[in-house]
Amino acid sequence: MNHAAAIRILAVLALTAPPGAALAQSYPVSGKWTYENASAKGPAKDCGKRYMTFQSPQRFDTGGGVPNYRNISVDNIGGDTYRIVDEFNTGQIHARSSYTLRKVDPDHIELQVSGHTIALRRCE
Repeated sequence: MNHAAAIRILAVLALTAPPGAALAQSYPVSGKWTYENASAKGPAKDCGKRYMTFQSPQRFDTGGGVPNYRNISVDNIGGDTYRIVDEFNTGQIHARSSYTLRKVDPDHIELQVSGHTIALRRCE
């Protein structure tokens, strides 16, 4: 197979991939982050019952109505601030959610979602 034929095959594959498949990126953080005592210093020794897990390309959330999200895009919009688009499917609803994630320090992040700030603290 020559170089031109290989390029044509890759172009066709890219055009026929499921929506969002080529766009997914890694989250700027990983692991478990707790809602509980989110402003306390250092990492949390116990995540408690309410936490969010970033495990690219998915995000899991025990603190809301949708437990599982799939990442579509991550864009750095300056410093430690990122604009993120996730997709979810509950069986009844298929939609996308966008929010801003800011790394405050190695143990704390803030999400700006629909005008609300959600503080999270890294779990050990």
